[in-house]
Amino acid sequence: MRVMIFGAGYSGKAIGRLLSGQGASVAGTTRSAEKRKALVAAGIRPFVFDGATLTEELLGELSETTHLVQSIAPGSEGDPLIRLCGQAGIKTIMPKLEWIAYLSTVGVYGDHNGAWVNEETELKPVSVRSVERVEAEQAWQVVAARDDLPLAILRLSGIYGPGRNTFMNLANGTARRLVKKDQVFNRIRVEDIAAATAFLAGPKTAGIFNVTDDMPSPPQDVVTEAARLMDMEAPPEQPFETADLTPMARSFYGENKRVSNAKIKRLGFNFQYPNYTMSLEDLLGSGSWNQKA
Repeated sequence: MRVMIFGAGYSGKAIGRLLSGQGASVAGTTRSAEKRKALVAAGIRPFVFDGATLTEELLGELSETTHLVQSIAPGSEGDPLIRLCGQAGIKTIMPKLEWIAYLSTVGVYGDHNGAWVNEETELKPVSVRSVERVEAEQAWQVVAARDDLPLAILRLSGIYGPGRNTFMNLANGTARRLVKKDQVFNRIRVEDIAAATAFLAGPKTAGIFNVTDDMPSPPQDVVTEAARLMDMEAPPEQPFETADLTPMARSFYGENKRVSNAKIKRLGFNFQYPNYTMSLEDLLGSGSWNQKA
C-alpha cells in the first residue's frame, strides 16, 4: 500500500502515523516547508503543496500512489485536487490508484432539530462551508465513477484528541460553558478517524460512513466533566443567545442533530473511544492531553 495524504494536518498526521506503523509507505502534503519535520515525526514523507500547482517531485510520488486520502477543505472554487486533474481525470496523475478516501463532515446534514441522522438522511447544509463540502463529495463521486475507483467518504464530527481538547481550553482559560436549549453535538477522537480510515483502506471499501462517537451531548456537559476530572471549578454557564462569538463559532450552533455511526460498526469496526467520558479519562490519565497536536 502506497498512500498519499493531501492535507496532512491534525487528522492526516494521525492517519499517516497509524498506516506507516502498519507497514504502509505513506507520503503527505503540507503548505509550508516549516511543517515538514512534524510529518516526518509521524512517519510521513513530506511534500509541499500550495493548493495550486503540483511540483515535479510531487507528481513523481503520485505516479506510484495506490491509496489517496484527501482531507483538504474545498473553497469557493471547489476541491483543489479535482481542479488540478482537469478534464483528463485522476488516473492521468495517479495511474496506479486503487482507492480514494475523502474526509468530509457531518455538517453536510445541516439542522435536523436534534433528531437522529444516518448516511441516508437528506442533506440540508446550512453554512457556506457545509454547502461546499456537499459539492466536493458529489465531485469526488463523479471522479471515482469515471475511473471505476472505490470511494469512501468519511463524514467526521467534531475532532479532538491529544493537544486539542477541552482540557487544553481549561488550562489556557478559554473554556466556556455555552448553553443553548436542547443543543447537542457529536464528537470524534482523532485516533478513531485514523483507525476507521485504515479499516476501510485495507479491503478498499467504498461507501459513505459517519465516523463519530456514540454519545451526542450538550457541549457544556463536556466542559463540566473535564473540569471535574482536572479538579477545577468549571466556568460559569453562559446563555448562547447573549454570548460573544465569531460568526463561524455561532454557525456551529445552527446545526442540531444526533449522528449515528451504526453503518461502519455493522462492517465490524469498533471505536476505541465511543464516548467523551471515557475518552477524557484516557487523555488525562495517559498524560497525552497536552501533547503537541
